[in-house]
Formats: sequence, C-alpha cells, structure tokens
Amino acid sequence: MDVYSDPTKHVVLSNNIKMPLLGLGTSHYGGYSADAVVCALRCCGYRHIDTAKRYGVEAAIADAIQMSGVPREDVFLATKCWPADYGKHSTRSAFAGSCDRFRSDFIDLYLLHWPVVPSTCEDRKQLLRDTWRTLELLYDEGRVRSIGVSNFEVADLTMLLEDPELSMAPMVDQCEFHPFHNPQLIRDFCRLHNIQFEGFCPLGKGKVLGDATLEEMARRYNKSVAQVLIRWNLQQRVVCIPKSTKPERVQQNCQVFDFQLTQDDMKTLDNFPQTLTIFDRADIQHRVDNPLPDGYRLLNRNLTNGS
Repeated sequence: MDVYSDPTKHVVLSNNIKMPLLGLGTSHYGGYSADAVVCALRCCGYRHIDTAKRYGVEAAIADAIQMSGVPREDVFLATKCWPADYGKHSTRSAFAGSCDRFRSDFIDLYLLHWPVVPSTCEDRKQLLRDTWRTLELLYDEGRVRSIGVSNFEVADLTMLLEDPELSMAPMVDQCEFHPFHNPQLIRDFCRLHNIQFEGFCPLGKGKVLGDATLEEMARRYNKSVAQVLIRWNLQQRVVCIPKSTKPERVQQNCQVFDFQLTQDDMKTLDNFPQTLTIFDRADIQHRVDNPLPDGYRLLNRNLTNGS
C-alpha cells in the first residue's frame, strides 16, 4: 500500500489534497546529495520532497526524480518563494522559474518562505497581501495544488486570515519543530483554522541526538534517537521532513511506521524544556537582504552526487 492509499502515511489538507506525512528535506545547509534523493524515492518509498528556491537545488531535484524512475506526478513536490521575490509580478515570475527548474507545469505545495520582507519595503502588510493574493491566483489557475506559509507565527497568520482582500487561508504552516522547540500556540491556532502544521528540523540539526532522556527512550524501543523524534512527529500528525545527505540515514529515517511511542513517552517529549531555536526570526533579516545568488552555499559543488 503506497503513501496515498495508507491513511497512516498521509494527511488530507483543507482542499482534500493528500500530503505524505513523511518527506525528505533538502537545503543548501550542509550540502545536497542526489544519491540521497534517489535513494529516498527508489528504495525507501518517500513520495514527498521539500526544498526552496533559495537553496538552489530545484533543477538537481528534478534530475534526481528522473533518475529514480518514479513518475513526477507521484511525488509531492514542495518549494518556497524567497522574500526578495515577494510582490504581484515577481512572485509569479519566481513561481514560473521554479516550475522551469523542476521541468513541471505544476507544483504540489508552494509556500511563502518567511513573513519577513526586504528592509527596503515601505509597507510590509501590503507586500504580503499582494504576494499571498498571487498565490491564490496561481491556485485558481491550477498551477499549484496547495498553498501555504513557512515560519509564520499566530500574528502573521491572523493578518492573512483577517484581510478582507484575501479569500483563502494557508493550507500549511511549516515551522521549526522538535521537543526543544514546540510552538504550541501556533499548533493550536493551526488546528483551530484547519491549517496543517508541518515541522522542519525534527532532529534539531543533530544538536539534540545526545540528550540522555532521548537516548534512554531509544534504547527501550530498540530504535535510534532520530527515529524516536520522527515518530513523535508522526503520532501527532505533524508532517515531518528530516534532512540527510546520506542514503543510509534516509533509509533509517523512514523505518518509523513499525512502532508506537507510549502515551507516557509522548507526554515526556511534549514537555521538554524549550531551550533550542535553530532559526531565530531575529537573525533572518540580513539573510533576506543578502545579495548573494540562490544556492550560494553550494557554488562550485557537483550537485549530481554528494560532493
């Protein structure tokens, strides 16, 4: 049974689109590996790949999908619009560019990457309104199957929902999510408004894997700490997109549907101290204003393999 037939392996968005619960995250932080993407699709049954225009790997992902032999229409492909591309015309142009690099006439999920705008912008609310309205139009035109946001907090979501010039709520909000960073207020708001919550950095960029409580818990289940953390996401119906450039880790990360955490262990993980934020919103402005090209961290690297 594939992920779209098995209700334990997908969620259904507010527009009835099925979104795989487990996906492979990709970025330019820590490198990109075509081998990992091919392995995920061909060997592990992943059908959800997450990326962003800013990472500069969209074309490489298209190559990897082709190499995997999995039909494009079977892959839930998500990417993001970078704030420097926000605006009526520039967002539409950025979307078209992503489609070209994916060699696809549609995208499954298109997200606004941050609620932060370039410092040269004089009216943040208007720019976000124009940009979200462009996503609504792309959805109406059938160019994108679902639309959403990333890193939006309750105030940012409320701004979109209460704007009389906008007609659609985001279908997804993708935020940092692991036991040491569990934004319960955002999750509750999303649940109330039928917005699917999606978590990135489920392993805390590796910084939490040595935690003694997690290690003890993993031993009891005969699983890795990473598998326990991913399972914690899935049991809460949080879409989870762990990243790895190593095929063996990608394979390990998908072996999470053969066990369940107890209610006591879920409660323990739910109540970890909130002591780790990987991506602080206060640090994002300089990245938005950074004039370096998309994928600048991968310049001079061969994207056809892990080098």
